[in-house]
Amino acid sequence: MDELHPAPLRERDVTRHIAREFYQEFDQLIERDVIVVGGGPSGLVCARDLAAQGVRTLLVEQGLALGGGFWSGGYLMNKAAVCEPAHDILERMGVPCKPVRDCAGMRIVDPPHATARLIASAYEAGVKVLNLTTVVDLVLRGEGALEGVVVNHTTAEMAGHNVIHVDPIALESRIVVDATGHDAVIVGLLHKRGCAATVPGNGAMWVARSEAMVVEQTREVYPHCFVTGLAVAAVDGSPRMGPAFGAMLLSGQRAARLVHRKLKGE
Repeated sequence: MDELHPAPLRERDVTRHIAREFYQEFDQLIERDVIVVGGGPSGLVCARDLAAQGVRTLLVEQGLALGGGFWSGGYLMNKAAVCEPAHDILERMGVPCKPVRDCAGMRIVDPPHATARLIASAYEAGVKVLNLTTVVDLVLRGEGALEGVVVNHTTAEMAGHNVIHVDPIALESRIVVDATGHDAVIVGLLHKRGCAATVPGNGAMWVARSEAMVVEQTREVYPHCFVTGLAVAAVDGSPRMGPAFGAMLLSGQRAARLVHRKLKGE
């Protein structure tokens, strides 16, 4: 057969095998070791590092595309800043990180390249993904033990329950990581259920302070619930950092280490 000539696929077979492959895999996603909610840079790094250590990891993203705000730099200028040593994470994936001569410790990256490599590395490590999936509630049992998330299809949630009513489903896990950025969705739902304080949201911009605090304060905020990335700043009310993504990567790395220790019972 001419290698440039496409195989003659049948429409029914395309549909059948897409559906068959999806639901066979989906059956394995209903119960995982860790569910990371939010597919931005911190969520991707956290999920990748856990999966690379053999942890059954599911990444849940409400949008169609993974990557969050990392696809583009500041003010539509398709360049982003990364603080050292976070550039090591990207350079190990083959992403060029250009040093800035007159600004020690800063690297400049092309966001689409960096984001694409983060996504690829997560898949290569074994991360499973459910996109277009919105977390609407939590699985809480007994004394408030967090044991998973309740999700619905994003398009159903966007339509609104006054237009269509589609019941959500539950996904169970031992750990849930809130990597939902400014909204800190999981901690917000814990607050709604009386398990956590109000999420104050990010403070005004202060790059150095924000990046340091995001990494330092990456932690377990409720039994079996960890925060990473800008969700940390949202929960603490600490400053925002704009198009500087180093702390996002380092926070995801730190979260993975903390979660792995928790799973091992350390």
